[in-house]
Amino acid sequence: MDISKQLETEFKLKPWQVKNTLELIDGGNTIPFIARYRKEATGSLDDQLLRELNDRLAYLRSLEEQKEKVINSITEQELMTDEIMKSIEAAQTMTELEDIYRPFRPKRKTRASVAKAKGLQGLADTIYAQEKGTPSPELLAKDYLNDEVETVEDALQGARDIIAELISDDPKGRKLLRYSLKSNGVLTVKGAEEELGVYEMYKEYSEPVSKIARHRVLAINRGEKEGFLKVSIEYDKAIAIGLLTSLHCKNNNACTDEVNEAIDDAYTRLIFPSIEREIRNELTDSACEKSIKVFSENTRQLLMQPPVKGRVTLGLDPGYRTGCKVAVVDATGKVLDTGVIFPVPEFKRVDEAKKKIKELVKKHNVQIFAIGNGTASHETEVFAAEVIKELDCGITYMVVSEAGASVYSASKLAAEEFPDYDVSLRSAVSIARRLQDPLAELVKIDPKAIGVGQYQHDMPQKELTSALDGVVEDCVNSVGVDLNTASAQLLGRVSGINSSIAKNIVAFREEAGMFTSRQQLKKVAKLGPKAFEQCAGFLRVAESKNVLDNTAVHPESYEAANELLKLCSISESDVRQGNIATLKLKVKSEGTSALAAKLGIGEPTLNDIISELSKPGRDPRDELPQPLLRTDVMGIDDLKAGMELKGTVRNVIDFGAFVDVGVHQDGLVHISQITNKYIKHPSEILKVGDIVTVWVLEVDTKRKRISLTMKKPK
Repeated sequence: MDISKQLETEFKLKPWQVKNTLELIDGGNTIPFIARYRKEATGSLDDQLLRELNDRLAYLRSLEEQKEKVINSITEQELMTDEIMKSIEAAQTMTELEDIYRPFRPKRKTRASVAKAKGLQGLADTIYAQEKGTPSPELLAKDYLNDEVETVEDALQGARDIIAELISDDPKGRKLLRYSLKSNGVLTVKGAEEELGVYEMYKEYSEPVSKIARHRVLAINRGEKEGFLKVSIEYDKAIAIGLLTSLHCKNNNACTDEVNEAIDDAYTRLIFPSIEREIRNELTDSACEKSIKVFSENTRQLLMQPPVKGRVTLGLDPGYRTGCKVAVVDATGKVLDTGVIFPVPEFKRVDEAKKKIKELVKKHNVQIFAIGNGTASHETEVFAAEVIKELDCGITYMVVSEAGASVYSASKLAAEEFPDYDVSLRSAVSIARRLQDPLAELVKIDPKAIGVGQYQHDMPQKELTSALDGVVEDCVNSVGVDLNTASAQLLGRVSGINSSIAKNIVAFREEAGMFTSRQQLKKVAKLGPKAFEQCAGFLRVAESKNVLDNTAVHPESYEAANELLKLCSISESDVRQGNIATLKLKVKSEGTSALAAKLGIGEPTLNDIISELSKPGRDPRDELPQPLLRTDVMGIDDLKAGMELKGTVRNVIDFGAFVDVGVHQDGLVHISQITNKYIKHPSEILKVGDIVTVWVLEVDTKRKRISLTMKKPK
């Protein structure tokens, strides 16, 4: 297989794009680096497409390696033919290759292998040939009787076992049946227990294999794993027997009758159970792959939420018995104060709690509250809204997802960061920082623990981890990292920097003081030329005398950037102050193509340089809609059908999206209520963090469920 051509076809790319991209990947370059600084080579392929291409490249290379192993195995058995070789070379998937190799794969003891050991291969071959004029199978079988084969029926049964395995191993038949089962099979589910709980809808359930939604596949799998459901694929056996008969029955004689019996046995005992497992696995793999994509996109949107910058923040980690933990952090995330209050009325310490919060607000000039959404969140939110109203000084609040906070606060990292605080106080600090800079705080947590998706615990963990790590890496590098303030965890996500180098950067910073230029990175232990090339453009040094060190312009392009500034008579101080009107005039008068040629760089690089010079030190997240901050709180009992609300999308899943409308329970906007036009998936319209207008459809206070719509009532 020509892997390059295969990738060109699948991704609809030009030959030079694939060739250059493969060379860059094989050269040890990271995906963020290739996406940002090698646009001319790739045709400006983005990081997500590059990751998909890289994953596909790994699969195709693995397939080629497996083909070599199969060829070597069959050749060593002296069974290789031109036809087999052609079919191996033409195989497009591991499944196809496995079908071809099946007859040659060393088998454990089977009914067919036992029959062959008894010397019945010849009888099986003669019967399977079904030639006209062949004596009856019974007559043929008499020649194969011996101490191990005592009767004619024993001989015929052994021959049928050999033929059944031959039919089962036939790649053409398996391919036809696999396709037919996928197209016409029905996934059938039945309850295995009297009480099915959340799986009640699957008590008597069936749906075509070709149409079943992925979230139902995962739900059914979980129900089966937990012992509540029994799952099978129903398929018309007569169709299967007909397909196999057309392939293996050559005449209509007594031998053909034996072959027909072997066909029935092969299908029932060998082929159907095997293909049923394959299809179930394929359904699961497909569901997992798509769910991981949704999970990844949700995580991307969550990490890229706009930071609430420059505000002293009070974090509240709600709780009942142990109280609500409080932490005040300054605008840079430094902890100023901590404490514990009991704001829940049943403890009769609300007044005391209010007094404590008001003191902290006045002492540290707190400007915003961040409230965790866990246990006792609603009561804490009601308390906070009352305090804000009583203070009447412009404070707002936001409910922040606690997902993964407990994982972080109990981690070795948190213990090193806050050795003097207990676990619960660390959570309060994390909640406050999540509001200030979601990305910087959430990179400290395993992305699987953030929990924006469905069935994450049912996903193949290796694939999920790889995908989410890629998302975190892309987000960190697209935003950029302040070299003088970033934690080792944040630095470790930068292109070309591993955890060891990240720790060395922090150690260098602590010993030598703040970095004053990107070039100083070369003095960091273990950070060699390749690592510098990969990471330099993603690290910002606001304190540098060179304004380019605080932009995404790569050091390799400094010469071109400085020449551009010289051509436009713009100084570095002009860039810092935003006085670059002449740059835009120059670009407009000469055109990017001519200007790029004059500077000896590509147009994409020139456009990036111009963009960076326009906003040095910019944070791309600042251009996104700001988070929805609140000053008052509602309960589920306050909601009425038809009520119009503003909300924040918290999670996007296959059948809809959950929206935070300011009560403790997120409301569900079903996919059918998102828009009037047809959409395949909610992610076509919504993403995590979107601020949306919704209307209440229905409120079920008993089950605490809120149904919302984004379609404006008439």
